Amino acid sequence: MPERVERRLTTILAADVAEYSRLMRGAEDETLAALTACRAIVDGLVAEHRGRIANTAGDSVLAEFPSVAGALSCALAIQQEITKHNEPLPPGRQLRFRIGLHLGDVMIRGGDLFGDAVNIAARLQSLAEPGGICVSAAVREHVGTRLAAAFADGGAQQVKNIAEPIHVFRVTAPGTAQSSGPSAALPLPDKPSVAVLPFTNMSGDPEQEFFADGIAEDVITALSRYPSLFVIARNSTFTYKGRAVDVKQVGRELGVRYVLEGSLRKSGNRIRVTAQLVEAETGKHVWAERYDRNLAEIFAVQDEITEAVTIAVAPAIADAELHRAMRKPPESLDAWAAYQRGLWHYEKANAVDNALAEKFFQQAIDLDPNFAGGYKALALARTTAGAVYQTHNLSEALASAEELARRAVALDGTDAEARTRIAVTLYLRADYEGALTEVQRALTINPNLAPAHGVRGSTLIFSGRPSDGLASLETCIRLDPRDPNLAARLNHVALGLYFCREYEAAIEAAKRTIRSYPNHPLAYRWLAAALGQIGRIDEARVALDRAIAVAPPSLETYVRQRPPWFRPQDHAHWVEGLCKAGWQG
Repeated sequence: MPERVERRLTTILAADVAEYSRLMRGAEDETLAALTACRAIVDGLVAEHRGRIANTAGDSVLAEFPSVAGALSCALAIQQEITKHNEPLPPGRQLRFRIGLHLGDVMIRGGDLFGDAVNIAARLQSLAEPGGICVSAAVREHVGTRLAAAFADGGAQQVKNIAEPIHVFRVTAPGTAQSSGPSAALPLPDKPSVAVLPFTNMSGDPEQEFFADGIAEDVITALSRYPSLFVIARNSTFTYKGRAVDVKQVGRELGVRYVLEGSLRKSGNRIRVTAQLVEAETGKHVWAERYDRNLAEIFAVQDEITEAVTIAVAPAIADAELHRAMRKPPESLDAWAAYQRGLWHYEKANAVDNALAEKFFQQAIDLDPNFAGGYKALALARTTAGAVYQTHNLSEALASAEELARRAVALDGTDAEARTRIAVTLYLRADYEGALTEVQRALTINPNLAPAHGVRGSTLIFSGRPSDGLASLETCIRLDPRDPNLAARLNHVALGLYFCREYEAAIEAAKRTIRSYPNHPLAYRWLAAALGQIGRIDEARVALDRAIAVAPPSLETYVRQRPPWFRPQDHAHWVEGLCKAGWQG
């Protein structure tokens, strides 16, 4: 005979322990003993308030009450008593409950509760803060002013597997454990860390849930390709799905410095995706953007938005990290901060700062010989010292840079940036095919790596394919407009246009470089040569004089001795322009 199913209107209390899995991983026996003690408190209070425990599983409790006020009184008492129980315990070992309350129609079979009302109570519980209580509008309305409890309106919340949004109220009564202080924070990794939260589907269309999830998942995958970032896995960040979260709390619980959150809203055949990057400790917004798209090809739109978010977030984190490092006193620098200081000096694009960058990058290596970032950054600065400023012997600088870059690859074979550094040393020796091979390996690892596109562009320009090279440089600059090597990228745009014999465009590109980097020596040379080619001799002579003044020995050497990465015909073309500008060296 089938088991009888009963239906009735009741108040459901759903509770579970926040961060229970983490606590169990840290100390199974202690956590299990603490749970047993806390469950004794909960069970006793449920009975005292005329409730009945229906379902239990691990750290979760589901109970029903004939009275709404009785259920809320019980929830308040649970949080108060658990707070007292936690007082002698260290913060990292305290068990803190989340509680959700809902009034609704349920099915009862064999003493267990089933139905949408049960699911709603569980979703309300997941929206509560550790030590907090969330209730539905039905509970809030029935309680009225009968209890000494205050309520904060949390608005309508769309939660998983519930078709209609739930109107949420947070209980803010004195004595709840919400004031018991934050849970113990996980230590931060030794490089910038980011958690990508599930994007919130605000469209009211459950079919868009997979689209919102897909964007978040794809952004996690794309950011994971950056060796400079520590990215929390999807399984951890998606535990926050359907919950109203505090970014500071997420930062503490996951041990991250940055949190990326977003939302999706659909209207007709258009969607709007918003995303924002927040520094978890301070709550400061580092970056935010909005994307409006037509939904004609939904997967193409998903890919497009994923790429746009990824290429914006990685540079935003890099910029925020650089500013954090600059606030530290020099004597307290760790390897990561020394590396960031070096990048700050490198970006100044002059010989003095480049030398300081080398010192900071070497300091990063000395502080942590297993930090790949120090090696690949020192390779970059040493290459620049030899090829641009000529403060090092060129062949020795390139040999040293290649050795450093290969050390970085040995430390991490998936480091696309390190492979890009190897490519630089190869193309500067005119090994164009070798350089393009290394660049392709880098782009296979990380298709959105701006430096790899930049080096590919430079290699193509110097190997006789300037039009193709300019396209790659444009991609590089679009992907990372704050690239530490931007001065070189802009200069190569100017010389690529010069090699295409587009002299007017080359003049504008050279001027663009000079406006941003007035002490970078190379742009004046290409400006002078391009002006000379179109007969603007007076302007060409001014540019040539400036080129000589900024780096006199370098210009002399480059004109009289062809650098190895120049093809003979390209070098002759350049010198021709300089001679028209008045060069008589």
